[in-house]
Amino acid sequence: MTVSVALLVGSRHQPFPEISRRFGWVLFSVTSLLAVGEQAPRPMSLSFLLMFVLAIGSFRVLAGVHHMVRTRRDVFIAPMSGFLFCVGAGGLMVQTWPELTTFEQWSGFVMLVLLGGGQTWLVFRGLLIGRLPLAWSQAGMVALQRGQLEGDHGAISCFERGWDADEEHLNPMAYVALHRIHAFLGDEQTAQTWLEAFEDAGGEAAVASAWIGAVEQALDAMNRPFASPVDKESVTESE
Repeated sequence: MTVSVALLVGSRHQPFPEISRRFGWVLFSVTSLLAVGEQAPRPMSLSFLLMFVLAIGSFRVLAGVHHMVRTRRDVFIAPMSGFLFCVGAGGLMVQTWPELTTFEQWSGFVMLVLLGGGQTWLVFRGLLIGRLPLAWSQAGMVALQRGQLEGDHGAISCFERGWDADEEHLNPMAYVALHRIHAFLGDEQTAQTWLEAFEDAGGEAAVASAWIGAVEQALDAMNRPFASPVDKESVTESE
């Protein structure tokens, strides 16, 4: 139950909250059913419960590592699922501990140490140094195409997090999107600030023209006139 609540709460801080939120609700529903089942005249055995926790934990650890390393859209599922996997594996090992030989007990001890080390890596890699700038830029583009500019998962909020000192090629992509959005909203002062950051990061030469075109196309689709500060100056001069 604690893990499911943590997933539901932590999902709000992910660029794509539906990934961990979906697993959180599934885990919450399953936990609730298991809690109701424990009140039955013949509740399930502890061994079966631990095997179930081990199975769901191992499956979600693989899915979480996939999102953390490959898609880079979520860094929360892997460490939370790792806790389930460690509880299931550790519980089953403790249950059978008196029946094991000395060699098997030492092997089990080494396995527990490895599990603890793996879980520490998941927490460190996911929760402490989880890097999601690419995912935030992707989420910003999704929000922009939906017409959602403001809010916790609006385009502005997402693009403001879509930069990384180690992946500098992502920075001008976020800067130009923020410049275009603020210019679209008529906030020329903020737009100028992001324009200067964009030019310092390399300008249009550092960003694919398709990205700029996608940003401007999404803004044009909102049925509001788009004009950057530079465009406005050129119009004024022509008049």
